[in-house]
Amino acid sequence: MKLAANLSLLFTEYPLLERIDAACAAGFDGVEIQFPYEIAAIRLKERLERAGLPLVLINLPAGDLMEGGPGLACLPQRRDEFRQALRDALAYAAMARPLCVNVLSGRLIEGISREQAMQTLADNLRRCASEFELLGIPVLCEAINPLDMPRFLINTPDDLLEILERVDHPNCLAQLDLYHLERQGLDIPASIQALNTRIGHVQFADCPGRGAPGSGNLDFRQALQALDGIDYQGWLGAEYWPGLDSTRQSLGWLADWRG
Repeated sequence: MKLAANLSLLFTEYPLLERIDAACAAGFDGVEIQFPYEIAAIRLKERLERAGLPLVLINLPAGDLMEGGPGLACLPQRRDEFRQALRDALAYAAMARPLCVNVLSGRLIEGISREQAMQTLADNLRRCASEFELLGIPVLCEAINPLDMPRFLINTPDDLLEILERVDHPNCLAQLDLYHLERQGLDIPASIQALNTRIGHVQFADCPGRGAPGSGNLDFRQALQALDGIDYQGWLGAEYWPGLDSTRQSLGWLADWRG
């Protein structure tokens, strides 16, 4: 089991680069950073090499998505902005060497049909998959629940399967977040089985609350067994809110998972 700490949510009691050392000391095998671009890629690479941890995942720049806007990837009128985001991510990844890059689909807006948005997203993902293939880096597309992120285009495993069929590129895979499945009341083992070998990365948090495993109702044992059942060999990214306590105090689950 390869476990990565998402440093955008975990160890935020430290400056970003110091979180790498904290994750290493806590026993994680790698790290994720949602949007690392404020840190020079060479500095990030050097700090990771010093800690002996890989950079497992970054996101492509997503425009105004995280501030409540529609983002970039599914909007025809933002193709030029998306292509600039792709250029920026390619340059960053060439130095920082993430193991995979996630593209957030963005939100539907008035005046754009779902079909237009899906076709635009497919075109953009196909371009990303081709460009990042030259670096040996898989591209991911993630399903996010519409309760936490209203009007987000890709919500369910069926949505992921549809977009992967449209993209039709071997370097484009699904990112599956157990929290987002549970938040929608979806069957996690069935979702894992449906996507199967198309799963390129898995993230997790408990639900409700998006806290550490054990803080909610998600059946992690069942989920991990389902991943074993498809012989998933990839990474598991801990992307949860540790709450008011320090991240260290939220890691009671880690020893159990290792056992």
